[in-house]
Amino acid sequence: MKKNKKRNILLGPVIAIIILIGLIILSSAVFSLIGLEGQKSEIINGTIETSLTTVNNVLTVSGMKFILTSAITNLQLFKPLLLIIASLIAIGIGEASGLFKASFTPLKKVKPAIITFFVLFIGIISTFIGEYNYALLLPLVGVLYHYIGRKPMLGILTVFLGMTIGYGTGLVANYDDLILGNLTQISATIDVDKDYIFNLSYASYIMVASTIILAIVGTIIIEKSLNKKVPKSKVEEDELVVSKKALYYSNFAFIAMVAIIIYMLIPGLYGSGLLLGDGKTYIEKLFGETAPLKEGIVIISIGIMMVCGFIYGYISKNIKNSNEYSVGLSKNFEGLGYVFVLMFFTAQMVSLLEWTNLGEVLAVKLIDLVSVLPFSGIPLIIAMFIVVILMSILIPSLSTKWLLAYPIFVPLFMRSNITPDFTQFIFKAADGIGKAITPMFVYFIVMLAFLEKYNTKENNKITVFGTLKLILPCVLLFAGLWLIIIIGWYIIGLPIGPGTYPTL
Repeated sequence: MKKNKKRNILLGPVIAIIILIGLIILSSAVFSLIGLEGQKSEIINGTIETSLTTVNNVLTVSGMKFILTSAITNLQLFKPLLLIIASLIAIGIGEASGLFKASFTPLKKVKPAIITFFVLFIGIISTFIGEYNYALLLPLVGVLYHYIGRKPMLGILTVFLGMTIGYGTGLVANYDDLILGNLTQISATIDVDKDYIFNLSYASYIMVASTIILAIVGTIIIEKSLNKKVPKSKVEEDELVVSKKALYYSNFAFIAMVAIIIYMLIPGLYGSGLLLGDGKTYIEKLFGETAPLKEGIVIISIGIMMVCGFIYGYISKNIKNSNEYSVGLSKNFEGLGYVFVLMFFTAQMVSLLEWTNLGEVLAVKLIDLVSVLPFSGIPLIIAMFIVVILMSILIPSLSTKWLLAYPIFVPLFMRSNITPDFTQFIFKAADGIGKAITPMFVYFIVMLAFLEKYNTKENNKITVFGTLKLILPCVLLFAGLWLIIIIGWYIIGLPIGPGTYPTL
């Protein structure tokens, strides 16, 4: 009697993305034909107005024209690709010069759990700079784990979880908090509380507390669960020289350049403020539309690493001439041509999904569902938390989701005696959980490329659904942890920030 052998069909990331594109096209045709539509709420001139939003069918003349005419444009406008290129240049010279080897190797003596805590913590607080942190930390943490003799794939997954699941918190508010808060204030003052004013420090207490809790409990989750499942990578030894003298001078240059940048970020000093833009608040001046730092952070990072890498490489003799220095700038591109292929297809998928309106229509349907549920208090909090996670699968963008949800959620929660500030905080926490489990999130796909760089086992292929299966238990545990924090804070009634409480 022959035994039936299970055949595992491994879909590589590119094929998986192509299949997802096919599903988007098919879904757009089906939902368009059955007339799926939703009522989108918007606040215009102080009043809530609704407009009809429908699904655009890709299998039409206009849909086919969009696919054929936008492919190159989609890639040109795909900002994550540009950020990744810039990041790889900066990290490449740090690796080729031996600077990272000298800086990270001493950390071999540090206990693995402390490294995990540190990486998670940095991932969470790095959300202050927005999505730039993905382009910088995903490759950098892989290099760190490589030099300390741990699994680079584990490091990449750890920092990814920290940045996504921790996006709703941090030690200080980020620019997204301000953008969302301005909308929150508009919605709250329309017909519920005309005196409500959003404060950027609205959730500073719960943010600090949740950052520490997520990092500590997250360390236990990573070490006890994920660490055992991630395969080891082959660590190749290099012949780069470790020089204390070179490290001293490169560190001195690093501190000097950082000090100059910090000086240029302090308003009111002589010759300072060069990197600040216009705005009423400091966070606007840092990351607003007119802020040089917002776009300049990429070139600043490259500049710092080029200088530090040159100093270390020259003194240590790891870089002997200008040609080696030039080649060193491309060091981190080795084995990562794959990322550019992934970015091309991801750009098409994201653009096509946006064109179809699928995410928007399904999101407003979910929002309407929450608004008619006979819930209040804790059941309402849980319902919104789950709905935001589901919305994030097709709409990873935080601000895009809030634009659809804020006219409904803010007054709905206020009538349930929950403050607008707490509502916004819950929304951000749920957004991070959703981002961690959707291939529609660009940096999920970027993460796959870096995982593949360190994958040396033929029987452990890096796939979209395989990676989702790998991290899903951790994500669910983090989701449960977030709910415990939120509901616990709600029940106890502690202030979430200066003068701000969970309930009215």
